[in-house]
Amino acid sequence: MGYPYYSWPMEFGRPLSTITPTLDGDVLCVLARNDATFTTGQLHRVLGRHSEEGIRKTLRRLVKQGVVTSDRVGNAFAYRLNRDHLAAEHIVGLARLAETLFSRLENRLAEWEIPPQYAAIFGSAARGSMSPDSDVDLLLVRPDDADEGEWDAQVSTLVVEMARWLGNDVRPLEFTVDEIDSRGPDEPVLLAALEDGVTVAGNRSWLAGRLRKGTH
Repeated sequence: MGYPYYSWPMEFGRPLSTITPTLDGDVLCVLARNDATFTTGQLHRVLGRHSEEGIRKTLRRLVKQGVVTSDRVGNAFAYRLNRDHLAAEHIVGLARLAETLFSRLENRLAEWEIPPQYAAIFGSAARGSMSPDSDVDLLLVRPDDADEGEWDAQVSTLVVEMARWLGNDVRPLEFTVDEIDSRGPDEPVLLAALEDGVTVAGNRSWLAGRLRKGTH
């Protein structure tokens, strides 16, 4: 029996909310993901939430702390993350949690004794709109000749691992290659994975070709 674990569910659209569910985290996320300067108005448009005055107050506080730098540009101030600050690398790491997940998952699947023919994260996790209540949708295509018991053990271990990484429930959606060929185009979930999925094993063109083939 495994040991219990505790973690906060993750929001890929607001990755710094993992440690601070405040406007500070949203502002820092934008600055960390872009090596550029932003005015208060530009941050307001990018975030699509919060008031300009709230953003302005947050920036002043972050500048005072030294995490953000400011420069006057005409009548306005432009802000950027102070990447020399000791906290900067950790802020950038939090801002890029989605990329970290995709890379870690890709590496984990490459270690499987029975690698998937194709795998992708899709849905809200791929679109960056995941909330603390969202499941992580993971498409896994099993080779037709794979040992089902070994395959199931791999999937079960991965689901537990990913839940530890994220704090969100993970929902694996499994198909065999034969099932992709026989009824793939009739499965909306496969079309959704093809449209907005992030490939973490195999080649997206393989899935696209199989689904096209099934329509003829």
